[in-house]
Amino acid sequence: MEQTTPWEFSDDRGRLAVAGDRPLRIVAYIQAGATLWDHGIRPVGLFGSQHDGAAPDPAKAGELPLAEIDYLGSGGALHPDTLLEAAPDLVVAVTYDGEQVYGLEQKTALELEAHVPVATVAVGPGRSLAGVRERFAALAGSLGHGEPLVRARELDAAEDALRQATGGAVRPRVLALSPGPERVHLARPSSWPDLRALTEHGVGLLEPAAGAGVNWSTVGWADAAAMAPDIVLMDVRANAARPEQLRPDAHWRAIEARSQLLPWNPEAPCSRRAHTRFFTLVADTVRETAGTA
Repeated sequence: MEQTTPWEFSDDRGRLAVAGDRPLRIVAYIQAGATLWDHGIRPVGLFGSQHDGAAPDPAKAGELPLAEIDYLGSGGALHPDTLLEAAPDLVVAVTYDGEQVYGLEQKTALELEAHVPVATVAVGPGRSLAGVRERFAALAGSLGHGEPLVRARELDAAEDALRQATGGAVRPRVLALSPGPERVHLARPSSWPDLRALTEHGVGLLEPAAGAGVNWSTVGWADAAAMAPDIVLMDVRANAARPEQLRPDAHWRAIEARSQLLPWNPEAPCSRRAHTRFFTLVADTVRETAGTA
């Protein structure tokens, strides 16, 4: 009789997720699910975070076919029984602090882990974008899936294009932010793996003033306008305000008049495919902005 080899994966909380066979039915936090999809893995269920609502946030979903995959809920409204009803062999999520399963209340995570293996990938400060990407690739590989080699070549080309675009005499000023109607959250580039990667490739990201907040500096729109960005990386998640909501504010109108606005998803899929698109978009915009300066 053929023996099956137990499956295991050491996650970024330092815990070993173990199953008798390679998991096939995967429930995932939506960002993790979008990343797995880019590796050829189709989750059977998705869940959101405390910032999400009763419907999935399409900005976090990448290319997931949301109409075809059950969305099980988010935040405090998400009960472990709902997750278990999807009969998962594995739950995949992210962690920002290396301890908590992001998107699940601690009690829910503990109850869930008593019934099904849970694997997390760290995406917070201190992790490089390439490091996050490779950890997801390792998890997908353990599940029998990998990205085609062409994806690596495409990413290398996108990174080269970005370095070339930022190597000219003019270096556009780039500000990453998450907008609210009255206040704006300015991203601290060192706290976000994708923003740190842009900086490493020569993008001139603006640093908010020192103060409270590890990931964000929360200020008024006047302070953001005073930074005079040429390019704004603008949070497109469902909980962020839209440009049309901000136009009553004169300081936002000043930003919009002088800046190129680019969509930025702080919870984008962590795959070569997604990162190639992101680097290409930024490179094209930097080149265009520098050429008109």
